[in-house]
Amino acid sequence: MELFFTKLQGNGNDFALIDEYNGTVIPDDMKPEFARQFCERRFGIGADGILFLSKSSVADVKMRIFQPDASEAEMCGNGIRCFARYAFEQDYVGLNCTVETLAGVVAVSLSSKEEEFQATITMPTPKFDRKDIPATGTGDYRETIGGFAVHAANTGVPHAVIIVPDVNAVNVPAVSPEIRNHKTFPNGANVNFVQVTGKDAIRVRTFERGVEGETLSCGTGATASAAVARKLGLVGDIVEVETTGGPLTISLGKETKMTGPADTVFTGTISF
Repeated sequence: MELFFTKLQGNGNDFALIDEYNGTVIPDDMKPEFARQFCERRFGIGADGILFLSKSSVADVKMRIFQPDASEAEMCGNGIRCFARYAFEQDYVGLNCTVETLAGVVAVSLSSKEEEFQATITMPTPKFDRKDIPATGTGDYRETIGGFAVHAANTGVPHAVIIVPDVNAVNVPAVSPEIRNHKTFPNGANVNFVQVTGKDAIRVRTFERGVEGETLSCGTGATASAAVARKLGLVGDIVEVETTGGPLTISLGKETKMTGPADTVFTGTISF
């Protein structure tokens, strides 16, 4: 069958989106393997995840995301921005909308100025207690793993956060798997190395669970990194986050919000 898809990216975190608003295109039992096949960059479309868009009974639209290892993630910050842009351009939603995810319903606000598209996502409130990450033990998470002091937070998905003097001095692909798979994380964790670069500014490199490698950007990781840095007294309530793929702004007030870009890269069809 010929299958239509749209390729989008947010700060270099890239996704292929399958539109199921008017009905199922890929049966649920085939979605994991579909993601494994078409996230592959040499034999597939190439992506950090496959987004599936459908109608929702509790929000304006519903997003599911399957990753290159065939796992389904609870949510994805960069993915939601891309997802919302597509939904808006298809007239499924307005400039303000809600998106159902496995991590709950997420509010989205969209804007476009001088051809620059921006989306602000109301993120899940960061959770620091081990039972909420989830992680074994009680209280806030702090462990020494592989010589690194590791903190953790859940911002929709579990994240390990490590403060370092220079993120570029860390061999992220080599040292992250030990932390990502540590026995204290029953569901595994994304791994973020964080450098404080200014009064309210950090630089982040992220190794993503499910991708099993470093990505150019991770929205939930940027949020978790900013939240942990603030908890440690290193930054304030509004944090400028520099990822390898570009900037994000994280606001940590009564609500936790992330603002960043989303771009459509191309559309196409595949035989499946």
